[in-house]
Formats: sequence, C-alpha cells, structure tokens
Amino acid sequence: MSLYQYIVEKMIHQETIRQQTQGRGTYDITGQVRKAVRNAAIQTGLCHLFLQHTSASLIICENADPSVRSDLERFMLRLVPDGDPIYDHVLEGPDDMPAHVRAILTKMEMTLPVSNGDCALGTWQGIYLYEHRYRPHERRVIVTIRD
Repeated sequence: MSLYQYIVEKMIHQETIRQQTQGRGTYDITGQVRKAVRNAAIQTGLCHLFLQHTSASLIICENADPSVRSDLERFMLRLVPDGDPIYDHVLEGPDDMPAHVRAILTKMEMTLPVSNGDCALGTWQGIYLYEHRYRPHERRVIVTIRD
C-alpha cells in the first residue's frame, strides 16, 4: 500500500447501516450513526449519510417527544395521500408513488458536522430513517466520515 493510499484510508471511513423496518414510520438510527463516527476515530470533520432507496428518506427530527413524528406522519398523509387518482405509477400498490414523492420532499441524504469525535447534533435532535411504504423493508444507509 502506498503512503497516499494509507493517508486517504485513514482520512475517510465508510460503512453501511442496515435497518429493518416494520412498515411506514420513523426509525431512530442516531446511535448507529454515532457508532460509525466513533469507529472512524475522526475528531473533526463531516459525516455524510446516503439512503440507497427511493421510497424512504432520512430526516433530523425532535427526539424527545414522539408526537412530533406522529404529527409529521399525519401532515404527510394530508399532503401526499395514498391512492390519489392523479398517480399513474401504482405498480406496487396505492402507497408506491406517494412513497416516492415523500422521499423526494424529505431527501435521501444529509451531511452532519463531526466535533470532538461525535455528531454535532443539537440537544433534541435525532436522525431517523423515515419509511414511506406499508410493507417491511431492509434499508441501507451508507455512512461516509472524513476529516
């Protein structure tokens, strides 16, 4: 291994988080992301998360009161209703196209600062995988940490 390859490997750490969902809802992945940051042994840098799916998303949301996330779900049901007749893409059911719209609105990637070897989240912030389909799925989040 060249010195350049060694330095690059020490500066960039990547791993994949696998999250099993039980259907539509939010799944707290904060602890798994923080563990990946600790594994990287980087004190100051950036943590990038990328979800490899088009019918789920990543959000930062309040982590103290679960009613915030249930209110979000009720808002999304009103904003992007399942089974709306405007959708042509219904191959996998009435939640298929709404799941894609929800994912586009809430995004499939995010970047967080790393300070003192941890994600620099606010006191009441948590990182959530937001599943938009009713069926269970295994979702993959690529976590890339660099100094």
